Amino acid sequence: MANEKILVKKQSEVDELAAKIKEAKLVLLTDYRGITVDQVTKLRTNLRNVNAEYKVIKNNITRRALKQNEVEGLDEFLEGTTAVVIGNEDYLAPSKAIYEFAKENEFYKIKAGIIDGKVVSAEEIITLAKLPSREELLGKLAGVLLANIGKLAIGLDQVRIKKESNQE
Repeated sequence: MANEKILVKKQSEVDELAAKIKEAKLVLLTDYRGITVDQVTKLRTNLRNVNAEYKVIKNNITRRALKQNEVEGLDEFLEGTTAVVIGNEDYLAPSKAIYEFAKENEFYKIKAGIIDGKVVSAEEIITLAKLPSREELLGKLAGVLLANIGKLAIGLDQVRIKKESNQE
């Protein structure tokens, strides 16, 4: 039988992870097999820069934390080596960081995840990661609006020039 202290410690780990999962906008399960310490350190830094957290957590603890949050459909992905990525502020930036890292490291795989409480597949996460960022979309929108305003200004200037030439 397991020691009482160990059980209490494990339960506190489950509770802590369950609380993080509940608050998170994004939770990703990834397979980190074949990744070096330097690569993981670089990934952690990239994720920290986008306000996300990267942790290697035992599958059983992750499974219990998911169950505590009534999240179903991820048990099949809790096999082998599993790292958990948690993003609290945004789901796009951490998804992009993980996707870019996975492209550079052939062994690193996205297994599945949770976005705003909904279980999603690796394919859906990759599709999301390929989308332009919010800043890029706002930049494109601003460019389109400025182009139309420029055309309007040119049109109004042409009307002014025509009226001035008619008055002469």
